[in-house]
Amino acid sequence: MTNDLTGLKSILNETLTDKIVSLEERLGELTLVVKALDMQSVFLRLRDDAALRFEELLDVCGMDYSTYGSESTEDGRYVVDVVHAGPRFAAVYHLLSLSHNQRLRVRVFAEEDALPVLESVNAIWPSANWYEREAFDLYGIIFTGHSDLRRLLTDYGFVGNPFRKDFPLSGTVEMRYDATQRRVIYEPVVIEPREVTPRSLREENFGRH
Repeated sequence: MTNDLTGLKSILNETLTDKIVSLEERLGELTLVVKALDMQSVFLRLRDDAALRFEELLDVCGMDYSTYGSESTEDGRYVVDVVHAGPRFAAVYHLLSLSHNQRLRVRVFAEEDALPVLESVNAIWPSANWYEREAFDLYGIIFTGHSDLRRLLTDYGFVGNPFRKDFPLSGTVEMRYDATQRRVIYEPVVIEPREVTPRSLREENFGRH
């Protein structure tokens, strides 16, 4: 496997030259990072070049790197190891070459955090269709050129993107069926305060008979 990765790494360096932002080998896998402006030309080369031939796109997943590098300790504190200082949102593409029996991970960062935009690769690999819709739904990444970019997992009236790290755990809206209006309605999430202190602490004579 090491020799295969070494050969693939060499081919990528020769083929893509100045298009490579980084190329890292870790845990038996290669991860290639390219700029958003270069992604279309890079992906076409990865698919069509005879030395590469990554015919299949296995997966596309969104990523939010806003707190990347934070690790929790046993006492609940956070220790920052390596802080990510670049763009916040990225799409990660997992490619498979059937011709050469090789895999490659490609990461592309969106240039703007406020409105993350990347180009769709659906025309290159049709399997990207629902993967890009999922990343749009859960992370809010917009894929330009996608023919049917709409939510996939959440409801039409859902507000926000639930896999973003700043999305509240309780959500922002809740829905219920209103018998009077005979339809589903959406309302802001309301969390009623509740007692979380164990009875053994809040009741003086608890457990004593």
